[in-house]
Formats: sequence, C-alpha cells, structure tokens
Amino acid sequence: DLTPTHISWQPSVNASNHHTDRYANTELTVRRGQAFTITLYFNRPKQNGESLAFVTEIGPSPSESHRTRAVFNLSEAGPSGWSAAQGPSDSGSMNFVISSPPNAVIGRYSLTLRVTSGNKITSRFLGQFVLLFNPWCTGDDVFMSNENERQEYVLNENGIIFVGNARYIEARGWYYGQFQDLLNICLTMLDLSLYYRQDPAMDVSRRGDPKYVGRVISSMINGNDNDNGVLLGKWQGSFHSHENPSRWDGSVVILQKWRQDNYRPVQYGQCWVFAGVMCTVLRCLGIPTRLISNFNSAHDVDRNLSIDKYYDSSGRSLNIGKDSTWDYHVWNESWFIRPDLGRSYSGWQVLDATPQEQSKGIFQCGPASVLAIKEGEVDLDYDTLFVYTEVNADCNRWIVYNDGTKKRVYCDTEIIGRSISTKAVGSNSRVDVTANYKYPEGSSEERRVYKKALAKIFGTSITEGRTESPSGRSSETVRNPGIAGKFKLAEPPVFGKDINLILVLSNLSSDRKSVKVDMSASTVLYTRRTVAEILKATTSVDLGSKQGKHIRVKIPYTHYGKYLTTDKRIQVTALCEVMHMRGLKLLVEKTIILEDTNIIIKLPRRIVVNRAVTLEISYANPLPEPVSRCVLLVTLMNQQVKINLARLAPRERSKIFFEFTPRRTGPLQLQVDFSCDKFSHVKGFVTISVAPA
Repeated sequence: DLTPTHISWQPSVNASNHHTDRYANTELTVRRGQAFTITLYFNRPKQNGESLAFVTEIGPSPSESHRTRAVFNLSEAGPSGWSAAQGPSDSGSMNFVISSPPNAVIGRYSLTLRVTSGNKITSRFLGQFVLLFNPWCTGDDVFMSNENERQEYVLNENGIIFVGNARYIEARGWYYGQFQDLLNICLTMLDLSLYYRQDPAMDVSRRGDPKYVGRVISSMINGNDNDNGVLLGKWQGSFHSHENPSRWDGSVVILQKWRQDNYRPVQYGQCWVFAGVMCTVLRCLGIPTRLISNFNSAHDVDRNLSIDKYYDSSGRSLNIGKDSTWDYHVWNESWFIRPDLGRSYSGWQVLDATPQEQSKGIFQCGPASVLAIKEGEVDLDYDTLFVYTEVNADCNRWIVYNDGTKKRVYCDTEIIGRSISTKAVGSNSRVDVTANYKYPEGSSEERRVYKKALAKIFGTSITEGRTESPSGRSSETVRNPGIAGKFKLAEPPVFGKDINLILVLSNLSSDRKSVKVDMSASTVLYTRRTVAEILKATTSVDLGSKQGKHIRVKIPYTHYGKYLTTDKRIQVTALCEVMHMRGLKLLVEKTIILEDTNIIIKLPRRIVVNRAVTLEISYANPLPEPVSRCVLLVTLMNQQVKINLARLAPRERSKIFFEFTPRRTGPLQLQVDFSCDKFSHVKGFVTISVAPA
C-alpha cells in the first residue's frame, strides 16, 4: 500500500504567511480562508490508479452536516469549501497546498490522508493543526482592511487601559501576551463553557461565527455561572489571602494560574482585569479586539434609562437602590460583520465579561453593535439596551428624609458616558471615541435617539423630555434653587498630604439668600460605593444680590489615610438648602483621586537586542510617616522579579538599578509595582523600543 512515512508541516513558511510565527505552541497554527503547505514522504512513488483525498475533523462528533467534517479529493472543489492541490514534488515526497473556507469552524483539527486504489480504501492519521480567525482574509467575518489596525488589534501584545475619572484620566500598562503559551488554554475555555456542556456537537459547529465565539468567551472570563470561568470579581471588603485586583499587570499569569488550579476561578478581578483577559483570549483566537473605557458609566438595573442616587438630609451618600454609576468601566470591542442585523451594523461590537447582569440566564454581555447603540436600536441583539444605558442614562439625585419620603433635587442628562477612550493605533496615546457611541449631548440627533430608545422600551406613547424620569417615581419638576455651586481644589490632591478644597457658592438672583450647607466626605471605591465617612460639617452663609462666596474645606491626611483603598478616592458632597424657600436644595458633589508620587523609570538612549541594559527606577514614600516592608515588582513580558527594599523615611525618595537583556526586537512594556505596609500597588510603566543589533 502507498503509505505516508513522515509529514513536514512546513512550520516556518506557514507561520510566516499566516502571521502566527509568534505563537509559543509547536503544532501548526494557521488562519482560515488561506492556503497552507504540507509535505508528505511515502514508502514508494504514487502509481497511476491511486487517488488521494484528505479528511479534516473537529469536535467530539464530526459530521459534514454540521460542517465539522470535510472530505475533499485532490484537485477537486468539494461542497465543504476545503480543497487540496499537489505542488511541485519529487519521487520520495509530495507537496500539498490545503485551503480552508473563510467561514470554517476554528479550533484544533485532525488531518487524515485517504488512499484509494481500485476498491481498496486506506486511511492514515497525519496529525493535528489549529485553525484561527483570519483578519487578513477578505471573506472572513473578522476581515480588517487596514494593516496598521491589524498590527494593533491582533498582533500587539502590549496594551494601555485608561482609568481614573472623566476629569483625571490615567494610563495603566497591561500585557496581553496572546502569543505566550496560551492557545491551548483558550481552546480549552471554549470546551468548558455551558454552551458546550449543553450540546457539544452544536457548540463546536457554531465556532466559525465570531459573534457566537465572542459571546461564549464573555461568559467564560467570569466565574459566576459554575462554568469554570477564569475570574471571580470582588469590589469591596478584604481580599484576604487572595490577590487584590490592582496587583495584576497582565493576562498571562492569570490564565496560567487558572490552568494550574484545574480551571478554578482566580481570585480576584475587577472590570479592567476582566476586559484585559478577554482581549488576550480574543486576539489569541484571531478576532481583532481592543479595550474601551467609559467614564461615568451607568448600571441601570430597572431598565428605565434613569440612574437614581440617594442621599440623607445632611448630604451623605446612601448605599440604597440598585442603580449605580462607576467612575469608569472597561469593556471590549471586537471587529466583525453582523449579517444577523444587516451590514450597516458591522464593525466594532461591544463585548463585556464583567458580571453585572445575566443575559438569557448567563452572566454574559454582547456582542452589541456600536452603531446600534448610537442609533438607539435597543431591541437589537445582543444586550444593546444594557450598553446604551451605560453611556446614555439620565442621572437623578434624591434626598431621603427621616420619615422615608424621597424628593428629587437634581437631574443631569449629560454626565453619563463621558470621554469614552481607547488606545491609539501604533502609540500609547488616548483616542476619544465618544462620538462612535452617541451624538453630541443636547443636540437634536441625541434627543431623537433618546426618544426612540424610550419608545422601544415603554411603547410608542412615551415621548417625554429628558428632564423627567421615565421611572414615574416623582411627578414634580426639579426646581431651581436660585444658587449655583461647585467644588474647586486649592492645589493638586497628593496622597499623604492634607486636601484643601473650596466650595464656591453663587447667588444667581438679586434677592438675598441665607444658605445652610451640610458637608460630608467619604472614602469611596471606583464604583462610588462608600467605604468610610471621614468628614461631617455644617455651616451657614449669607449671599447678597448676585454675590459669590468661598467656603474653605480641609481634609487632613490623619482623617483619610487609614480609610483609603487602592482606588485612592474621596467623594465630597455639599447639600445646600436655601432657607425660607420651602426647602429648595442644591447638591454639589466631587470625586477626588489622590495623585501618587510617580515611579520614575529612566532608560538609556538606545537599547539593542541581546545586549544587557541597565534602567534606573526611583520610588518614593509620600507619607509624613515612615514605611516598611517595601517591595518592588518589575515585570517584563511574563517575567517578574520581586525586589525587597529597605524602609523609607517620611517623604523619602530612593532608587535602584535594574539590569536585563532583551531577547527580541520591537516594543516591550516594562511595568513597575511598588507596595509597602501603609499602601500598595503604586504603578509605573514604560514602553521600550528594542533595536536590532
């Protein structure tokens, strides 16, 4: 019998042609819709009358009806879309060019050779290969035409996550590492999902569809469904012996720990961690993906396009009500077409792995078309209404009196969904993509879309303006108290120093006013949940005609220091009541992010591959008291070095010299994390450009 004795998968040529040469796994990894070459060595030359065919199979129950099995003869185009042709060969070997269809199921395939000689058919198993999505293939649903964007959204292992708040946006480094030893983990993730457990054959057959794969992955990054998901989320309380979410600098260590712990969820993550890990998995599978940060991000539990926040009669924030607004929320966008909705809704699609709400019984979110969100098409698949409210909800403020009655004192129609941000292509700059999600606030287009969304939720009769809450909880209009107020910082708020604020109150009318001011300050999380109250004060001020006055507020470090979390946030509120005017009130609010003393990383002017380089890393204690148990974590790609440091005196800055040898050219991200007994996870990062020798 004609028998193959050896196979060459032509790994270097195929990997280079398919942009898969950086994957750490050794088996052939190629992209669909594009030909790859193999060489077969036989025990003897092929004779006339002998014909060859190939069989590809994937999943537990391969079938041609499910498109998980294909049989294709040499030089014949079959119905499956798979094909094989013979290339230039010699007497001892034969070269074959194998092509997959651009909509093929992705994953690990087995390849078998079938030899027919007369009435005799023999089959020989040749091995396995991995097939991925192909953004370079025009027929693939994930096709992306711009090469710079493909380099960024598929091939770049280094990322930037924007955090902070809308007035103080910070950049945090993140190492995606999608080409490290993660491909098997990502494929296993698909096989652990609830979708696979319910119907393995059907699940595998749908893996050619990026919107299906994206939705499954969004359910698997969180561990909330007893599905062996990757991460458990935690937003308050102690992290005990587990990892504070702020400790993570990249996805690789999380995914490898998940595998090492036999696919038990890693503890703990928060939104940017869920998004960073999902970006790694989707890029690894070949789907162009990026991170999006939405500042003042709403979570509208009762789906009425209104976020309701409650305060007591002295202005303290109350942790009641299910709605919430986070300083920022991070999700993913992936790029693919939407034939289920119509071509106009193709392009960027929102996917969110942070477990906020169930969708069809599972903690998953998306894909929601960004264009559908902008146009208020909140009834379109998947979870478009949920994402629409994250960027568009109205924000109502309520006072809860001692007898339980509630009065709405403020409605802001513009504060939700600010400075929606992503990393620029080819640089670490921030790009504002708010216009992708909504029309300008207050514009006629924005009003039209909002009314359209309301009508889709509540019925066509709902057309009220945005100053009225559609929840129906209050029939009264928010009355203007005739005064304006805002908090201003007297100086930048630095961690370890006293915070000096000014409450600026202005009388908008010619009538004199006496104003009672109840002030409160609390440390808060980035989700704006209160941790501890640190200041409470009451004062009064008289405002003459059109007069403005300044009220100085001081929050000493001794008051806030021990109550701060790694979020380093303080929320200040002032409830200003105009006396003798039937209780008209103004609520003034400000969230302060305390600035860390910077980690400073100094680089040599030129860094060359395979040559040792020394960096200078300086770090500081910003506090008016000494700190001990100082630790510096330096991470380069997936390698981390822990350096124990001497204690630091009050306000002391120190430095170390760190030597390493880069082993590849191109951009490398170096991350630094400083912790001590009084605070933890002060971050710094730098992108290093490594030149060829």
